[in-house]
Amino acid sequence: MDDSRLSPELAGRFAAIALGHVRREYPNRLEQTLSGPGDLRPPSELHPVFHGSYDWHSCVHSYWMLARLLRRFPDSPEAPAIRALFDAQLVPAKVEAERAYLAAPAARGFKRPYGWAWLLKLSEELGRHGERRWAAAVEPLAEVFAGRFRDFLPIATYAVRVGTHFNTAFGLRMAVDYAEAAGDAALSVLLRGTAERWYGADADCPAWGEPGGDDFLSSALVEAECMRRLLPPERFLPWFGRFLPRLAEGEPAPLFRPAVVADRGDGKIAHLDGLNLSRAWCWRSLAAALPPGDPRRARTEEAARGHLAASLPHIADDYMGEHWLATFAVLALEAERA
Repeated sequence: MDDSRLSPELAGRFAAIALGHVRREYPNRLEQTLSGPGDLRPPSELHPVFHGSYDWHSCVHSYWMLARLLRRFPDSPEAPAIRALFDAQLVPAKVEAERAYLAAPAARGFKRPYGWAWLLKLSEELGRHGERRWAAAVEPLAEVFAGRFRDFLPIATYAVRVGTHFNTAFGLRMAVDYAEAAGDAALSVLLRGTAERWYGADADCPAWGEPGGDDFLSSALVEAECMRRLLPPERFLPWFGRFLPRLAEGEPAPLFRPAVVADRGDGKIAHLDGLNLSRAWCWRSLAAALPPGDPRRARTEEAARGHLAASLPHIADDYMGEHWLATFAVLALEAERA
């Protein structure tokens, strides 16, 4: 089996994993500001669609992964179960309850920007399916989060460069796929303008502090992937040369070394498997953007292979990783299709 590509066998394995947890209500890590005792309700009441997978955002991107796998392998053994799940869950009444949760004033910053971006990615992926009712059901929720990007980005003076959910480059990178698919030119312009405002002058990135002990994103590489996606090639390549000027020499060295994961039962340490997989995604996407024969291309491709090999075998070692890592494996394996 070629584990550098999304084979039917790997797709089936990942689908089975996600089908096993997207409706698993407990354990559950809620992100909620309580405004009164009436807010204390079970996860499945608060989030009728996205109450599984340990937390809301992991459930959302697990649905994205299932939608992606269904489109790529529509005749797989797991496809009927995915369709049945979507038919039961992606329905207007349940989506409206999710939207009502977001209407509370205390939910203004709920899952910003990571969950926002993944919900938009889910909407974009569902829109690629011939079965339109799933996309139509989710679209009102996507409109809420697109609106939140429109409201938030003009007042966000500074980028957030951490390697966790708050990373703003990741949010922009994923949101632009939705904006383009939806034909929302104004949102696309806002996302691109924000990326240039936050990152356009960045140069000679040292990758200092990478990896952090609970990173699942590389601050340096996800910024580069954000700019690859949001800038035209003639502007991205000069920017990339300034941002990582010693890439052909394998520098900054920390970006080329897969993270060591000491305890996969520790939820924060398990993030480092996600770091390896998300780095593989970024490295592969960046390699594809480089001209043939560019010495940086071989370096980035080798780095992608090393990071993928380090964590792909450990997707289901423990539920702390199992509830989300397959999504990032699919991102890495499907990088050239993004």
